[in-house]
Amino acid sequence: MIRISQLKLPCGHSDRELENKIRKILRIGSSRRLFYVIRKHALDARKKPQLFDIYTVDADLGEGAAAERKLAAKLRNRDISVVSEQPYRFPEAGEAHMKGQPVVIGAGPAGLFCALMLAEHGYRPILLERGKCVEERSRDIARYWETGVLDPASNIQFGEGGAGTFSDGKLNTQINDKTGRSGEVLRIFTEAGAPQDILCESRPHIGTDLLKTVIPAIRRRIIEAGGEVRFGAQVTDLAIRDGAVCAVRLADGSEIGAETVVLAPGHSARDTIRSLYRRGVPMEQKAFAVGLRVSHPQSLIDKSQYGICDREEMSRLGLSPAAYKLTARASSGRGVYSFCMCPGGYIVDASSEPGRIAVNGMSEHARGSGRANSAIVCTVGTEEFGGSHALDGMRFQEKLEERAFKLGEGCVPVQRYQALKACFAQRKASGEEDPAPAQKEQDTYLTTHDLCIRGRWKQADLSGLLPPALTADLIEGMEYFDRRIEGFAGPEAFCAGLEARTSSPVRIPRGEDLQSEIRGLYPCGEGAGYAGGIMSAAMDGIRVAEAIRRRFQVPAQTEGTDT
Repeated sequence: MIRISQLKLPCGHSDRELENKIRKILRIGSSRRLFYVIRKHALDARKKPQLFDIYTVDADLGEGAAAERKLAAKLRNRDISVVSEQPYRFPEAGEAHMKGQPVVIGAGPAGLFCALMLAEHGYRPILLERGKCVEERSRDIARYWETGVLDPASNIQFGEGGAGTFSDGKLNTQINDKTGRSGEVLRIFTEAGAPQDILCESRPHIGTDLLKTVIPAIRRRIIEAGGEVRFGAQVTDLAIRDGAVCAVRLADGSEIGAETVVLAPGHSARDTIRSLYRRGVPMEQKAFAVGLRVSHPQSLIDKSQYGICDREEMSRLGLSPAAYKLTARASSGRGVYSFCMCPGGYIVDASSEPGRIAVNGMSEHARGSGRANSAIVCTVGTEEFGGSHALDGMRFQEKLEERAFKLGEGCVPVQRYQALKACFAQRKASGEEDPAPAQKEQDTYLTTHDLCIRGRWKQADLSGLLPPALTADLIEGMEYFDRRIEGFAGPEAFCAGLEARTSSPVRIPRGEDLQSEIRGLYPCGEGAGYAGGIMSAAMDGIRVAEAIRRRFQVPAQTEGTDT
């Protein structure tokens, strides 16, 4: 294949114009055979409102590798090269004998992809998920948003697909992947029904509406390959003998003998983490970030990023609702940044525990809500946690979520950003615990339409939710971001709290073989401290499956199914 990089065309071009551009670059006439595949697509908005599509394209002229090399050499263009596809390959099996079936704890992206790879290579994994399947989970979440009746085992955090199923479905990763795992994850998603464009878009996303069908398709694939998936199966403890795991214990009192256990519980399984800590599983404190979710009109973001915000014009140019990624360094030295940005999305009540409120962002594939939202968060560590105990960060999260629950009287507390800023200034000036009542009441005209929020909400003063130093840094960051995106800190910015589950507050150390000090225990994914989103968690799940594969031979009774 001949690879053409940095191929540039104005947004809104036709397929014919793209083909003609390829032919012009390769200097081939219209009569010569040409088959091409878009490998990467990005948007160049540096000269907005003049916008350009930037492509990486692989072209096949049907003339063989030698002719392709000859043509590339003749063209003398640094953006043209000859490439050959290197598909992802699962490693060869090891020699050790596996006693029993491997158990995977947690059906988030890490657990799902780990179980899938093991199943499709003959290891017959048992996948345990404390929550429910997507279909039932969706109904439980809708009921919670309407009534406030929370099911602690079936909510946005717990259930098939993990927290990512009810998010924007972004598939970005900061990992410089040379193993092919990222391409394998994307391929599996498309085979399960995700849009084909995730294979080439620079910022791929699926959307929660499509994920609700994609995730069950992966579940069915695991089962068809010989794996087992059990819902309502909460692991509460491990049995450990002579420094090695020998069984997992479930909430219903049952026990599954297992000497190979993948621990992928997600970042909100606090009860599981506490149980494992008491059992003696080594873990350590990890820094993360906390803040508020901030909502703006999508048109404000589109205008800033594209130079245009007219929907018809954007549609003509093939533009999706715009995203942003913002970072700042507060005068205190603390990092402030946007996280999990959802164009055309919703703020959602993502709580999973009684008496605590957590929020997140969610978008459907079309990203058509009319409002953008993102977490604006500040980094936190030992100084904020008040100690260096492994679980101090988790306790810090819990206290803030309890405060948010109290502020919102069981609902998501919300406030206009400018009112929050004024309340915080008044709080600092007076030294009082609460600002004056008149200040609190100035936002009485907020509506659900203003916020695009899923779940019950209530206006409240958020200026005292976070520790004062964090609130000061968040405000400083917001004002800096306003210089990057005009109106970001303006009257149409609304805040909701609390956003504290940006990543796991603990890490469960693992060695080069990816095992914990507890032999046979493989910490995996975001909950174990090794990922930060759907894509990186899924890739870590594959990585752990590879480690198990390299160690163990395929069980004899299923050797014929290995691929």
